[in-house]
Amino acid sequence: MGNTQLTTTQTQVLQHALDHNSGRINWFPDSVKGGAKKKVLDGLFNRALITSNGADWFVAAEGYDALGCDRPVARVIAPDRELEASVAQAEATGTQDAVAKDSAPAQQPLPKLPKTVRTRVDTKQAMVIAMLTRSEGATIKQICEATHWQSHTTRGTLSGNFKKKLGLTITSTKDVGAERIYRITN
Repeated sequence: MGNTQLTTTQTQVLQHALDHNSGRINWFPDSVKGGAKKKVLDGLFNRALITSNGADWFVAAEGYDALGCDRPVARVIAPDRELEASVAQAEATGTQDAVAKDSAPAQQPLPKLPKTVRTRVDTKQAMVIAMLTRSEGATIKQICEATHWQSHTTRGTLSGNFKKKLGLTITSTKDVGAERIYRITN
């Protein structure tokens, strides 16, 4: 073993990963359950004995050293002459295609179509849109009463869903001493 002191559980986990799973950690002793698994992994990770690829944990080079095992050696792959010739051929063809594309007449980009708003009829969103399209518009208080939303939810729906996602233009006006009124304008 190396200079790193490991617990019995840490040693078992690392050794099992090397012996059975090509270094992938997916086994723990039966006595290690729930949060204890996380503590074992955290202890190994904090000492750089294991590493993660995002989904799985693997024994790191230092983990091999801690167990006194030889580190895995990267395999040297002999070059495949046939594959290299195919790649060179494809690259040469690709540059010829690029030159041909450059000499071709440029196509005009398609015009962007206006965003269509699709809403279901019997939803709170449809109810609020109907309230906002009325000539008198709607206040935050009226929308809150109709939908049973809180005021911050209503404001977020107006700015997030309606303006950003649905692309609606919402204007607001406020007369002196009155509440702010919101309307959908075209």
